Amino acid sequence: MSAVTQTKSKPKRLNWRAFFLERPAKPYVHPYLGGTILGVVLFLAFFITGNGLGSSGGVNRIVVFLEDLIAPGHVDRTPYLLKMAGGSLNPLDDWIVFVTVGAVLGGFISGWWNGRLKVETNKGPRITVRQRWALAFIGGAIMGYGARLARGCTSGQALSGGAILAAGSWALMFAIFGGAYALAYFLRKIWN
Repeated sequence: MSAVTQTKSKPKRLNWRAFFLERPAKPYVHPYLGGTILGVVLFLAFFITGNGLGSSGGVNRIVVFLEDLIAPGHVDRTPYLLKMAGGSLNPLDDWIVFVTVGAVLGGFISGWWNGRLKVETNKGPRITVRQRWALAFIGGAIMGYGARLARGCTSGQALSGGAILAAGSWALMFAIFGGAYALAYFLRKIWN
């Protein structure tokens, strides 16, 4: 009797790095289709929840939650913070927190699904990565402060407020675009 040699084939292992990080980039959605989808999502947000979209309020509530963990006495003495987290109030108990977390997770999943999930710093040739990050931080801080001062970010004010034709929302967006164009004139050489 001859011995039959059986070769066991190894099961194919999934390459996790290729699955998560090396996905081929898909083309972007056509802007009119993307705008239409965003309009439908905004309509459904108003229709189902009675609220629009936004994110600065959610980020603000997450920051207040962390502040309440570190310095609860300060939160209880500040009237602005007291409304969100004073006493036994939980600042995370609000619809806008879920919208904000969902936007972050949705962006992450969309980036991964479409092969664009990567760490990079986009910058012009006349600026270092450190300078680019510093400018991004300064710009983000100014926009964050402005969003709280205006009682809403570009999502909440432009999309939600603009959709219901709120005059203040339209004025804010004209101011944001006007300010951005004016500042771009002075910073354009950084990107060329």
